[in-house]
Amino acid sequence: QVQLVESGGGLVQAGGSLRLSCAASGLTFSSYAMGWFRQAPGKEREFVAAVSRSGGTTTYAHSVKGRFTISRDNAKNTVYLQMNSLKPEDTAVYACAGDLFGGASSYEKQYEVWGQGTQVTVSS
Repeated sequence: QVQLVESGGGLVQAGGSLRLSCAASGLTFSSYAMGWFRQAPGKEREFVAAVSRSGGTTTYAHSVKGRFTISRDNAKNTVYLQMNSLKPEDTAVYACAGDLFGGASSYEKQYEVWGQGTQVTVSS
């Protein structure tokens, strides 16, 4: 069955870095644009970053632009989120998602498949 499994979350101090991975199975990975979303306690889920099927196009939320980098390795069926210069406001559960029909969209409802999420906590 379709699975997206995130890993790489953890606890870091402000200014630190984390690299999240999302491994896909049960789907044709290269047919999906991939995105990262996050949800902090008491807040709505928000878009973080997305990458097109080939990896040639990326989209970022303004809040993370210049700090986060999304990439993918279709041979490994994996999408990554490199997070640098982390801030306490980046604390959230980060989930990856796949979009069969769009391309690097920031619109949450365009994504058809979702991972379970991984916790990222940034301390002051």
